[in-house]
Amino acid sequence: MKTQHVDVAIIGSGTAGMGAYRAALEHTDSIAMIESGPYGTTCARVGCMPSKLLISAADAAHHARHTDQFGVGVAGVRVDGRAVLERVRRERDRFVGFVIESVEGFKAEHRIRGYARFKDDHTLLIDDHTELKAKRIVIATGSRPNVPNILAEAGDRLLVNDDVFELEDLPESVVVFGPGVIGLELGQALSRLGVRVKLIGRGDTVGSLKDPEIKAYAKRTFQDEFDLVLNAKLERVRRVPAGVEVDYIDEHGVAVNDTFSYLLAATGRTANVDGLGLENTSVLLDKRGVPVFDHYTMQTQPEHIFMAGDANNELPLLHEAADEGRIAGANAGRFPDVRAGHRRTPLGVVFSEPQIANVGLSVSAVKARGEGCYAVGEVSFEGQGRSRVMGKNKGLLKVYAEQGTGLFLGAEMFGPAAEHVGHLLAWAAQQRLSVSEILDMPFYHPVIEEGVRTAFRDVSVKLHLGPKMPEHCQDCGPGA
Repeated sequence: MKTQHVDVAIIGSGTAGMGAYRAALEHTDSIAMIESGPYGTTCARVGCMPSKLLISAADAAHHARHTDQFGVGVAGVRVDGRAVLERVRRERDRFVGFVIESVEGFKAEHRIRGYARFKDDHTLLIDDHTELKAKRIVIATGSRPNVPNILAEAGDRLLVNDDVFELEDLPESVVVFGPGVIGLELGQALSRLGVRVKLIGRGDTVGSLKDPEIKAYAKRTFQDEFDLVLNAKLERVRRVPAGVEVDYIDEHGVAVNDTFSYLLAATGRTANVDGLGLENTSVLLDKRGVPVFDHYTMQTQPEHIFMAGDANNELPLLHEAADEGRIAGANAGRFPDVRAGHRRTPLGVVFSEPQIANVGLSVSAVKARGEGCYAVGEVSFEGQGRSRVMGKNKGLLKVYAEQGTGLFLGAEMFGPAAEHVGHLLAWAAQQRLSVSEILDMPFYHPVIEEGVRTAFRDVSVKLHLGPKMPEHCQDCGPGA
């Protein structure tokens, strides 16, 4: 076994690891980036990109079947499951290829292949070939799907999101456990592609929604489209010749038995830190076994070790992982000159239809600031002009603002074009704009964004900052 000395060791070459490498390289050329698996990020390989490819195919099929409202008839919509999944893999591999090219563009002497494990606070053992002595270390090991033992009883018919895109053809039926972001996106997409889907949750989770009224609205909307069962109690999972047999108690106390071709576990993700040998270090761990770290510096205890990306189990989103990687890498590179990094306004999007967006402070976080210290403005997209024109008039938007200052605090949306509206709202929150300043911005007519203006006009009235909305306003036109 050879011994190597570096200033900075980075464990993992995903989004956070790549960001950490580039940032550290600005301060030192003595770097080792260690990877035990294939190059290519979670997002490109098994996450955001292949899932959006599947969702795009599903939306095309769904919209083709629902054109009657426009007086347009489309007959004989056919889904070729093999062709759908072949395109998913082909385009997915293209995205992964770009990532691999980037990593392989890093200096060869900086890249080490193998599984890293801590021997002590400054020493990593890489397989059986290298003992790496590092002055600073960045843990960017990502995460993996979490599968409860009861779901593992599905045996060879168990899928996680990584597996869905490797199927040769669409299955006849799938039971999905976990109506969070991944389960909701994949469950709805498979349903729209003609797969019989049942999406089961043990609580009342619907995507990333927190507001009770919006969550209830979303639940009703999705239940109108596919079989969504919330507040269920799972009794048994069993592999049978036909696939997977499931027994559960639904929210009305009724016992249900059903059989599916596959079981998809979308029950969260686990940080890849349990095999790192952290017990051989002095790293302070939380109750989940994940290193405790500073949100702004990514620094742990001891101070020369940093966390970044999904491995810290905080915000499993690509843009957050990239930011955290840059912060951790820069601080590891210039250590002991550790600085707080720039953290952006929280923004999350779920690519269901209608889409979901969470911006800034959640309703619970706003309430924690004090009852009576905020107001809520809202708009329904059922009567929103542009949404009705497009036949996408379902959903709600709520915006939260501070009493007295009128400061925009956050928003939650279930509705059309939430991926775009969410960005506008996140930019407004990060600029610390007030309700009045937002209402001074231009709004074209007719666009979905006029619904945003309606919500802010509503909260402006409740904050006693502006006049009431004109009656019978179809988002009013410019100047109204």
